[in-house]
Amino acid sequence: YAVELQRIDLIIPFACLMSLTLVVGAIFTYAGRGHNRRVQVIESAIVMIVIWILLAVFGAIPFIFTQWLSPVDAILETVSDLTAASVSFLPKTAPYILRIWQSTLMWLGSFIFLSILVTILPEVSGCFGLELSLSQGQIFSPMIGQMREMAKKILIIYEFLTFVSFIMFKLAGLNNWDAVLMAMRCISTGGGDYFPYKYSLYVEYAAMFSMLIACGNFLLYFRLFYTLVPPASSLHLNKKVKLLDFAKHIRHLLIEFLVLLRRNILSNCKIFFSNSEVKFLLMTILGGTLLIFFSVFSKNYIVDGNESFRIAMFHVISYMSTTGVDTVDITKVPDFNRYFLFLMVIIGGCMGSVTGGLKIIRIIVLFKLAAIEVTKTLHPRMITNIKVNGVSVPMKVVGRILTFFFMCTVTLFIFSVILSLSGQPFSKSVAMSLACMTNVGTLPGICETADFMALPAIMKLFCCIILIAGRMEIFAFFILISYVHLRNDSHKW
Repeated sequence: YAVELQRIDLIIPFACLMSLTLVVGAIFTYAGRGHNRRVQVIESAIVMIVIWILLAVFGAIPFIFTQWLSPVDAILETVSDLTAASVSFLPKTAPYILRIWQSTLMWLGSFIFLSILVTILPEVSGCFGLELSLSQGQIFSPMIGQMREMAKKILIIYEFLTFVSFIMFKLAGLNNWDAVLMAMRCISTGGGDYFPYKYSLYVEYAAMFSMLIACGNFLLYFRLFYTLVPPASSLHLNKKVKLLDFAKHIRHLLIEFLVLLRRNILSNCKIFFSNSEVKFLLMTILGGTLLIFFSVFSKNYIVDGNESFRIAMFHVISYMSTTGVDTVDITKVPDFNRYFLFLMVIIGGCMGSVTGGLKIIRIIVLFKLAAIEVTKTLHPRMITNIKVNGVSVPMKVVGRILTFFFMCTVTLFIFSVILSLSGQPFSKSVAMSLACMTNVGTLPGICETADFMALPAIMKLFCCIILIAGRMEIFAFFILISYVHLRNDSHKW
């Protein structure tokens, strides 16, 4: 009887959430009927902020009504899950259904980010480096109907990769529910403290595969996925074929289809592995793995060489994807390894990925710009040109990437100063702010969940702002601030 009452207590919050979501969804659908015009930049910025606020309020309902978290902790937990950070206040004794809800929020939040990436974000921040990914062949439109189609297509890719990840975890030996939870957590880079069979070799490799996929450019996946199967128009169909020759005709079409499919696969593999971001990602992971491997193995922290290499690769992929999952106690390894993983968090994944960080393509542009400036010092009259993936980068984009780097630095300093008002040391405040802005959440040995739990309620809500700002790459906030400032100036006239 007590078990049945507990089940009812868990079902009621989700039933209320479903009803509230349906009502609010119907209101928005009714209010947006017939709205087929072009979306403006300021409208895009407002949507990017409002959507996270609404999801944070709705997503916190099960945590609050089941009384496992206080309202403020539930809000921070929900925002952390939606932004794919790993700040989790949920106790390990919490019901399994709340773990499922936590993983669902992570998966849903990353899908919403991908939807924003292919619909709204190009209008808001395309010139800050995102438009460099447009060379992959995607055409973004501010028309609402075309935005809806792009969101549907990216959802298919996201679901397919999640299913592949689920199969990998299932083959690794997890049961169905644990495989689903781990697939959602790794593909979304949500991470967290839930990792069943942590010391299983196969589960670790499945997690590495899933997190590596999450590091990739989903805009590149978009192109490879929708150009893989040859269209029917490329086949030589003959509608007037005779019945006796039907079998030969089918055989000829099948052979032709397989030849075109093989050609598309080879062409897509060439496009994928020749991509500058992919090469930088793979080389960084390999170089970082070897560096940490020699550091750990040479000092006898882990005696077995195979285990040392696997653990090194797992943590490099985990932190470069900003998933933040650990299989060993990072606080017991040398400081060099911890701060090197901290550097991986700052770099992040590819531009069109669901990871946090500065993103690889911006790092490539900054490196190339630095090299060119050094060369121009020796040859002042030399004409220079920065290219990424064989495409020239306009100086306007280069300048705005530098502006983005400056904006991130200044914003990080402001956030750190505000967090330090809670009594935290400034170094700890900087680490917590950077962890929130890169959406990794926690950095073992530098800042952990206990540091966030010790914050006052007002500072926990402020961490929600940092997490959302980092997920949106701070563009929408600055656009809204500029818009409000211009509105105030216009009223003065």
